[in-house]
Amino acid sequence: MILLGLDPGLGTTGWGLIRADGNRLSHIANGRLKTETAAPLPRRLAHLDAQLAALIADRNPDAAAVEEVFVNSNPQSTLKLGQARGVVICAAARVGIDVGEYAARLVKKAVVGNGNAEKAQVHAMVARLLPGVKIDGPDAADALAVAICHAHHMASARRLVI
Repeated sequence: MILLGLDPGLGTTGWGLIRADGNRLSHIANGRLKTETAAPLPRRLAHLDAQLAALIADRNPDAAAVEEVFVNSNPQSTLKLGQARGVVICAAARVGIDVGEYAARLVKKAVVGNGNAEKAQVHAMVARLLPGVKIDGPDAADALAVAICHAHHMASARRLVI
C-alpha cells in the first residue's frame, strides 16, 4: 500500500510517500509544494490544489494522512493554515482517497515514542525508520512522519479486525 503523508502549510506543504507492506516500511519519495508569498490568497490556494492534484495523479497513492491544525498565538496564521489544510484534504478526497488525520503529538509519539519530541528527533527517527532516505527539509520530514503514523495505525486496525 502506498501512503501519502502531508504536512499542510500555505507557504510550504511537505509531502512524503512510503510503501507499507505489513510492518515493513520503505521510502518512495518526498518533497515540498510551495506557493508564491506575494500572490493573493485565493491564487495561492488554487496553486497548492493544482500541485497536489498533479502529485496525486503522478504517484497514485492508496491512502493519505494529514497533520491536524494546532492553534498558535496568531489567529491569522491559524486561519491560513486551516485553509491550506482544507485544500490538501479536498485534493485527496476529490479522487476518492481516504484521509487519516492525526494530531502532531500523536505523530511524534508514533515515530519517536514521545509526544513532546523536538523536530530534530522526529527527523532523526524518520531517517532511521526509512534507511537511505534523503529528506527534502523539515516539512517533508514531518510529512513522512505523518505517513509512518498512518501506517502504524492502519496496521493496528488490521490486527484488531483479524
